[in-house]
Amino acid sequence: MDGWELEVRESVRETLSDYTAATDRFDLHALAQCFAPEGVLEFSGGSGPLTGPAAIEAGLGAAMAGQPDSARRAPSHVRHHVSSVRFGQVARDRVEVSSYFAVHTDVGLDHWGRYRDVLVPVAGRWLFAHRRIGVDGFAADSLMR
Repeated sequence: MDGWELEVRESVRETLSDYTAATDRFDLHALAQCFAPEGVLEFSGGSGPLTGPAAIEAGLGAAMAGQPDSARRAPSHVRHHVSSVRFGQVARDRVEVSSYFAVHTDVGLDHWGRYRDVLVPVAGRWLFAHRRIGVDGFAADSLMR
């Protein structure tokens, strides 16, 4: 593996980590900054893909501001654990990567699923051109369904 590829892989891992940390803090602005200007966020159960950092931040904010289920309480903590990061295509202008996630809240394991990502270089960073989130399951008492 050439040096440039090692740098690309580590930069991509940094973006994955930045996204995860922002999600755990409910920092929608920092989360949205992990996307390229025309980056797309797509997730199961969503009303459709969100395109661009501003739309991603606004769309997620609106979803979080929706009326909560009265039987559900807000989590006191959220911890995303990302694993099995697998690089597919790695080129100087595009990277495909897949991984799994498990989210822990007050109830323990809350929900879990898969990320399927394409990242591109933008101004010295590797940002999401497309992130597809597939939730595979929820705990019966999930706080984030």
